[in-house]
Amino acid sequence: MWTFIRQRSIASLISLVGLVVAVFFLSRLTGDPAALYLPSEASEEMRQQFREVHGLNDPVLVQFGRYVWDLLHLDFGDSIRKARPAFDVVAEAFVWTLQLALITMVLVTVAAIVVGSLAAFRAGGFFDRVASLTSLIGASAPDFWVAIVAIVVFSVGLGWLPTSGTGTVWHWVMPVAVLFIRPFGLIVQVVRGSMLTALSSAYVKTARAKGVKSRPIIFVHALRNAMLPVITVIGDQAAALLNGAVVIEFIFGFPGVGKLMIDAILQRDFNVVLAAIMITALAIFIMNLLIDLAYAALDPRIRH
Repeated sequence: MWTFIRQRSIASLISLVGLVVAVFFLSRLTGDPAALYLPSEASEEMRQQFREVHGLNDPVLVQFGRYVWDLLHLDFGDSIRKARPAFDVVAEAFVWTLQLALITMVLVTVAAIVVGSLAAFRAGGFFDRVASLTSLIGASAPDFWVAIVAIVVFSVGLGWLPTSGTGTVWHWVMPVAVLFIRPFGLIVQVVRGSMLTALSSAYVKTARAKGVKSRPIIFVHALRNAMLPVITVIGDQAAALLNGAVVIEFIFGFPGVGKLMIDAILQRDFNVVLAAIMITALAIFIMNLLIDLAYAALDPRIRH
């Protein structure tokens, strides 16, 4: 097990290094921050002074070497726009994204497992047809379109919900609901398919022949053996949410890391962009590692 964890850690570290290198050099192609932050009438001397203060006068390779050295000392640099450590700026936004992702995934996981399991148990019935159609529509619906329609209907039309912000619980309803739809549809489909295979197995037929009730058959005997592919999809969807749910956060003005990343790119705040990518990538790596450990807990064969 420890060998497996070490191998995954090394592979993830290599990916993280490649990501940092690519983003560092590509972000420099977005333009000169001095042209954005200084007024148009600023003199060339003022521009040079701005670049000197923020270390932008040096060659790109020198800037990269300095950034890597600071990164090895856990220093992500300062935000150009906010004049604060970039790590602090990203950490504040990441807390909001983490809360949004956690609330959404808890609701999605519970609802999808229950609906998918019951649909498989009553395969071909009315509930199964409704659940399959609903989940297929949810998995196919574009998030940005659902978000815009939700704002038009529930905020502009009915006036029930606020369009943006995080001040009350009502501000969370639409972002959570919109983010809920797509992963719910995908996970229900996977749960249903995996449960159909599990419910047709010999041990389930034996349990039914012995008179075991439906609930233990579904949620004790079959579900445990059907969970491996389900965990994979849950992990992928959770990683997508942790990656910022960029479009949804931007549409609803949610102060998460996705919106922060878009703002930082537009503002050419390079250190914030890199810090956001580093922290998000590290969180996704930890999540994937936990999913692998969950595999081993569910299937003892994987431990060996």
